[in-house]
Amino acid sequence: MSGAAEDGEVDVSPGRTRPKKAPNAFRTISEVADDLHIPQHVLRFWETKFPQVKPLKRGGGRRYYRPDDIALLRRISDLLYIQGYTIKGVQRLLREGGGKLSDDIPPPNPEERAGEQAEEQEPDLLIPGLELAPPTPPPPRTAVKRADPEVDRLRRLLAEALEELEALRALLPG
Repeated sequence: MSGAAEDGEVDVSPGRTRPKKAPNAFRTISEVADDLHIPQHVLRFWETKFPQVKPLKRGGGRRYYRPDDIALLRRISDLLYIQGYTIKGVQRLLREGGGKLSDDIPPPNPEERAGEQAEEQEPDLLIPGLELAPPTPPPPRTAVKRADPEVDRLRRLLAEALEELEALRALLPG
């Protein structure tokens, strides 16, 4: 049986099939990453930021995600990547929701986004008595030497890439 797999089976390699997992079966990190289109390292990072995500860990540190973990990760992904929340914003929503995220959370308003971005820029650790100097402004553009043609070429390429990205952003909904 090479090629298509029968209903309920997944074709693993020529001549070998593996039964399809039940909807309530645990999933490995690679299965979850593929399903949610999120790199595995991001899922591991989210475990450090969202204590509600607690995959079962077996020997060798292998992670197994429950269906509830996957649903929460899918919702976190939507809030971060689609609705535009920051990690701190999603953490706040989880705190306010008692560890749960409802399905009807509206996108953050501009003030909320600005406040959350300001929160993220604050240092996590303040050392008493240590005054941080304000960041120094960049030198005026006229002070930058522009004699190198390679620098000019790279600036043009970056400007073109930026224009293309802005045009693509304008095509996105919302």
